[in-house]
Amino acid sequence: MAPPTVYTSSSAPVSFPESSVSAYLFSRPHDPSKIAYIDGLSGVTLSRAALRSQSLRLACGARRHLGLKRGDTALVLSPNSSTYAVVLLALFAVGAPATLANAAYTPPELAHQYTNAHAHLLFVHPALLSVAHAMFDRIGINKTEAACRIIVMDLEAEERDGLTALGALLDENELEEEKFDGQDADETAVICYSSGTTGLPKGVETTHKNLTAQLAMLGGQEWWNDDDVFLAVLPVFHVYGLVTLLLLPLLLGAPVVLLPRFIPDVFFGVIDKHRVTMALIVPPILLAFIHHPASTKNDLTSLRVLISGAAPLSIELTKAINDRLASLGARAVLTQGFGMTELSPVSHICHPSSAPHKPASIGALLPNLHVRLVVSADALTDADPGEPGEMWIRGPTVMKGYVRNPKATEETISKDGWLKTGDIAVRDEDGFFWIVDRKKELIKYKGFQVSPAELEDVLLSHPDVVDAAVIGIDDHAQSTELPRAYVVSKPGSTLAISDSFEKDVQTFVAANVAGHKRLRGGVAAIEAIPRSASGKILRRELRELAKTEAVKA
Repeated sequence: MAPPTVYTSSSAPVSFPESSVSAYLFSRPHDPSKIAYIDGLSGVTLSRAALRSQSLRLACGARRHLGLKRGDTALVLSPNSSTYAVVLLALFAVGAPATLANAAYTPPELAHQYTNAHAHLLFVHPALLSVAHAMFDRIGINKTEAACRIIVMDLEAEERDGLTALGALLDENELEEEKFDGQDADETAVICYSSGTTGLPKGVETTHKNLTAQLAMLGGQEWWNDDDVFLAVLPVFHVYGLVTLLLLPLLLGAPVVLLPRFIPDVFFGVIDKHRVTMALIVPPILLAFIHHPASTKNDLTSLRVLISGAAPLSIELTKAINDRLASLGARAVLTQGFGMTELSPVSHICHPSSAPHKPASIGALLPNLHVRLVVSADALTDADPGEPGEMWIRGPTVMKGYVRNPKATEETISKDGWLKTGDIAVRDEDGFFWIVDRKKELIKYKGFQVSPAELEDVLLSHPDVVDAAVIGIDDHAQSTELPRAYVVSKPGSTLAISDSFEKDVQTFVAANVAGHKRLRGGVAAIEAIPRSASGKILRRELRELAKTEAVKA
């Protein structure tokens, strides 16, 4: 057997301390009075000094009044805000792993994450209290006990709706934060949820070492400027937003304008008002640069770099966006990268100077990482130069594993530490990579992960459905995938022949999942779900079927 072909980064390795991620974030000598976060809606700012003090005071109060200690997991449920950063850094200081939930989750989805992560406390935005109460009710926690576990994310109040608010926990003293030096740096800092390459969403244990390594690798790139201003419209409960928009700018000493969601008029207005230079986004947001009138009503010339991630960026869209930016007078460079929650999350990025010459490339490998392009996992055969293979990655940012799921961890990480991404890539002679296919079942809707298995479980709970399969179909107009379901009706059921069949099934699913998981690709009745001899759904056959249906339509 030939030895594996291992590719390394052309960039020199970077050093990073094995320490608490929060200690590393404040290790550079930035001016404490410099703004860390700006609320894009209200304009309220939070300085680095106030952020540091509030988080350590909150950590002290959480330990004193809530009994929160090192190793206790807490769930955070909130849209983007500076308060989110205060809570997260407080949890880092206490040494309590933070599991970050999608702010659009329904009570059943939230219940899965809360119980799977073994969380106890729930830090929740005031607008999401009804979801929190419904979640606790669903898992059998009575109102009295739930009230002891819920902390309302309001720093200005001590109580909200009869519940403890953050203001009541701001101690006079600052906590001496927990140390995570040496081997302790391998303790879990954050648990975000990912479908991985297959199956239901799983909790990804990201360690302090994972995060400090990732931040050092990204922070060492020479194309950040001292006067950069970041825009955070991507959710920070997703590891992409968390690392690149909440944590990395803090390390760099750059202010971040935070928006709770993407509203085109607000988005473009904020770029103009705050002279934003760096925007990390996903392909569907890029479409607004072309189609939404707000892009022409605001001055976007401050933009220097647009980084697209979380979903592939086509050559066609890249060209269209570049042409549009030029017509608006913005000299911004559009580039993209690659990552996974399991990689903390970024492994590749295309340097802005290379992006025009390598369209649609995810870029070169970040320092400290190694890559293989594997053709056959069983035979461990690697692809020949220029040929495609599944991308395997090894390095200090590979996750600790999936929470209480050793089987899934073993299937994803080889015994010698290679993380199997499930993405098929090619590499050119200059060391740049392109994603050309996907081995994994995961669907990406506007950058959000959608697990086919999770939607299939919801469909199978419908009283008239006996079998179901979900695939992703391309929507080129929106530059995204749409979840599409194929269902087999219960014998004797009139569901499939009903005039409202598709709408009824879509409505049923929508009532049980977050908005990004809805069956926007439609629903079709089928006599039998194609399966292999072992019972595995043959999704490729369904994708081919979907193409013929699109042609007929």
